[in-house]
Amino acid sequence: MKIFASDALLGKTFLVTGASSGLGRATSILIAACGGQVLASGRDSSQLAASINLMQGDKHIALPFTLSTADSLADWIKSVTLEYGALSGIFHSAGTALIRPARMTQQYHLEELMQSSLYSAFGIARAAASKGIIIDGGSIVMMSSVAGARGQSGMTAYSAVKAGIDGLVRSLACELAPRKIRVNSIAAGAVETEMHTKLTTNIAGTPMLDKYEQDHLLGFGQPEDIANAALFLLSDAAKWVTGTNLIIDGGYMA
Repeated sequence: MKIFASDALLGKTFLVTGASSGLGRATSILIAACGGQVLASGRDSSQLAASINLMQGDKHIALPFTLSTADSLADWIKSVTLEYGALSGIFHSAGTALIRPARMTQQYHLEELMQSSLYSAFGIARAAASKGIIIDGGSIVMMSSVAGARGQSGMTAYSAVKAGIDGLVRSLACELAPRKIRVNSIAAGAVETEMHTKLTTNIAGTPMLDKYEQDHLLGFGQPEDIANAALFLLSDAAKWVTGTNLIIDGGYMA
């Protein structure tokens, strides 16, 4: 079902992290379908190429990059804009998940989570604060999770990281408001992606998984559900929306 006009993002360029799969891929495909150019970033070159092949148009570019530190990502984004011009927006979807009791969570688990999600989010913040990276009136959307607001056993580290994303978004929205650059996050419930499958494999067919799905009043989501929300926030339709954590969770928080 088509919701957005095919020219809704015409003439605009967006950087998408985590574009090689899942939510990043779905959002990239939708941006392209609405006329936008996608600069697709991810670790896996072959997966990025597959994402590009699914996008409408031939102006999209694969930019393999491994997220590590805030400094390296900020510098990389600046180099990208020097080559391709200022961005209309950024969709930060890259990240990893972790279900692990606090007593078994070690420093390297925390570092991996922080690097892929929170450190990289701060790298985007640093870059966006510089002139010439994002156009005035542009938009930044970062993926968060309902785990940042609702406690669950085994999710201590993941919840902490996502709560950090939401806090970063609120303050960055204040900093970039003079340039009319909007900054928002999406708190997603369980969406049926490759990552979701990996996380639920061990409880597949059990009452635990059934209960988890029932807690999502409308069932588990699809990547397109998040992509639609991301496109709204990236588009001019959300020109008066900033500092918001948009909950897209099929009723989980209810």
